[in-house]
Amino acid sequence: MSLIAGIKFNNGGKSYYFDPKELSLRVGDKVIVETASGLELASVTIANTEVDDKEINAPLKPVVRIATEEDLARAQENAKMSEDAYKLTVQKVEKHKLDMKLVRAEYSFDRSKLTIFFTADGRVDFRDLVRDIASSLHTRIELRQIYERDDIKLRGCMAQCGRECCCITHLNDYDKVTVRMAKNQNLSLNPTKVSGMCGKLMCCLRYENDYYAETCKLMPKVGSKVKTKDGYVKVDSVDLLKRQIRGSLENQDGGIEIKYYELGEFEMAHKDGNARKSKEDDSEELPSEFKDD
Repeated sequence: MSLIAGIKFNNGGKSYYFDPKELSLRVGDKVIVETASGLELASVTIANTEVDDKEINAPLKPVVRIATEEDLARAQENAKMSEDAYKLTVQKVEKHKLDMKLVRAEYSFDRSKLTIFFTADGRVDFRDLVRDIASSLHTRIELRQIYERDDIKLRGCMAQCGRECCCITHLNDYDKVTVRMAKNQNLSLNPTKVSGMCGKLMCCLRYENDYYAETCKLMPKVGSKVKTKDGYVKVDSVDLLKRQIRGSLENQDGGIEIKYYELGEFEMAHKDGNARKSKEDDSEELPSEFKDD
């Protein structure tokens, strides 16, 4: 067993294991940690705890100290300098006429390096830009191309549900999300309805997908016919949450009667033909507006 502390940096949602040494750390503490890029300010997300050696990649980087008032003041000053560096970089990008969108500029804690995050549709030759910025700021410059979801994570954003986007609050990794997941849940395939703020399919489509995928295998397709105690019924709609179908059948007076049947109260006449598709790798042609992972 090894003693660890969970540490989260300001520019990401993932927590990393560090060696707390002799420090007694609590969740929420601001600390100075040693990284491959030098000292950085971070927050404690997991207080001192023991974990199995198999869960860590030894040796762990150390937590140097709990942040002092001077450290916090320096971090605030770094934030102000980063804003100024961002504004300067915007001007330099316009000067060099580069097709890239700046997201954030961020100084390392010791100000030995300025990292500039950007998005672009393809590769960008920014060598002249780096030299120009470095000559103005007199520090080491790193330009880092990121993608749509990383952009949202860095900027911060509210999702359609009214809460912060999942990638900001708790998601450490991005699982694959497909259009089939939206279809399984009978959601509108309007891109504005099922796409997140990053333009890709919403991460939350995956959360309950296992339930929907399994239930789809048990339920008939709309328009098919199922056998019930009342005879053969045409399926008008399917409610996957209630595991219920709405069917229509002709009554004795020649009219159409609407009835609801729970799972187990109907039998699919041809199961393979009537069952709803649930495979995520189906070959249906999908709208070009969607951006699968």
